[in-house]
Amino acid sequence: MKSVITCDLEGLIETVNPDGEKVFGYNKEELIGKKRVSLFSPGEIVIQNVGTWLSKSIKNGEYSTKTYFLNKEGKKFNAAIKITPTFANGRNNPQTGYCGITVPIDEEVVVPIKMSTIFIKWAFAITRGGFTSASLFPIFAIAAFLAGSGDDLFSITSLILCSFGIAFLHVSANVFNDYFDVKDGTDDANTEYFNAGLNSTVLEGAQLSGGSRAIELGLISLPGTLSLARKMLFSAFLIASALLINTYFVTGEFSNATNALIIGILGGLLGYFYTARPIRLASRRGLGEIAVFLAFGPLLTLGAYFAIASSTIELFSKEFFNAIYLGIPFGFLTTNILFINQFPDTVGDAKTGKNHLVVTYGKKFSRWIYLFFLVSAFISSFFLADLFKGNLIYFNEAAFLIGNGLLFLYGLSAFINLFKNYNSRDLIFSNLKTIYLQIFFGLFYVIILNFFFI
Repeated sequence: MKSVITCDLEGLIETVNPDGEKVFGYNKEELIGKKRVSLFSPGEIVIQNVGTWLSKSIKNGEYSTKTYFLNKEGKKFNAAIKITPTFANGRNNPQTGYCGITVPIDEEVVVPIKMSTIFIKWAFAITRGGFTSASLFPIFAIAAFLAGSGDDLFSITSLILCSFGIAFLHVSANVFNDYFDVKDGTDDANTEYFNAGLNSTVLEGAQLSGGSRAIELGLISLPGTLSLARKMLFSAFLIASALLINTYFVTGEFSNATNALIIGILGGLLGYFYTARPIRLASRRGLGEIAVFLAFGPLLTLGAYFAIASSTIELFSKEFFNAIYLGIPFGFLTTNILFINQFPDTVGDAKTGKNHLVVTYGKKFSRWIYLFFLVSAFISSFFLADLFKGNLIYFNEAAFLIGNGLLFLYGLSAFINLFKNYNSRDLIFSNLKTIYLQIFFGLFYVIILNFFFI
């Protein structure tokens, strides 16, 4: 038997021949337009090998190798496979996808899994740990602000503990969200999700929407996902305990530690109930977006300020509000990451009652909501110039304004692509740029707030 399956550039299956149905055990109605070819390979092989195979097929015109697959019943079988790039109207036109020809063989095939693959599996594929940059940069910005304001204004030990604690809390929320979305059938209903694939060197193969797909790939089970989320939460609790103790010793009072704890609990609850029932904020027509804005913006920067400051921060003081103001642009930019990732998931989310703003208002109108978040982020950032002039020892206002302008233009290019391709697979380039924008903005703030540090 010779299975012949074609897919688009993201791996979404387009055609399956009769032998393909027999070899893998699925009928074509289950696959075409609904599943990716990654469904057939063990998750670790997908992470370690598939990207390389596709790259080599593009470079050389085809790529042949031996591997093993899993059929619908989960039974392993060995096979020889040949991958070739496909072109809708000949090789002189842009590539449209891939064709995989699979022939089962009797030879036993062993695919060694590297330790680096195991690390990537747990640190990035299952937990989506790479996206902790969204929670870490606001913390680093607070530290840079304090460092730029004077000497010994924050504790390095507290900063390290705060960063690790928030990272574990973020990862815990990611995994809890995966668990509840799979349990509710949302991820299974999302057949149009985006994977960065080979479209991004930095985020190659990263899952952008539709959950991590870790359970679908067989990287972890549903009960295992819940167990991992609880372990990550417990780890965050242990680190937070050490942080609060250190905060007490640094300031000599419980005030900062108490306030940081309250804010941390509130942020954790917003992350947990983003998809957890009975609240399920993501389904409540805008409450999910508000939760993301608060958790990754003002609450995060305020909580970090309380956690790392070397002196007691009074409630509703100048310092208190400065920390809130500093988090506002970060909140809007991170909200836009979640928001634009809702576009490819809209149909599946609507089927399972996950009524976020894109489901509520539709993709066409939601383009303007994205622009509103983008503009709000940079307006709030521009307004921080006076705050920085009044507090930072070395602050270059011209560099700050120019940097913000350039970053806004980059964000505007993401919006222009969204405006044109809101209902197209080419939207993925806006998804990627929205992620990059938050990273570039975070790096820019860390540098501009603390020039003398570098």
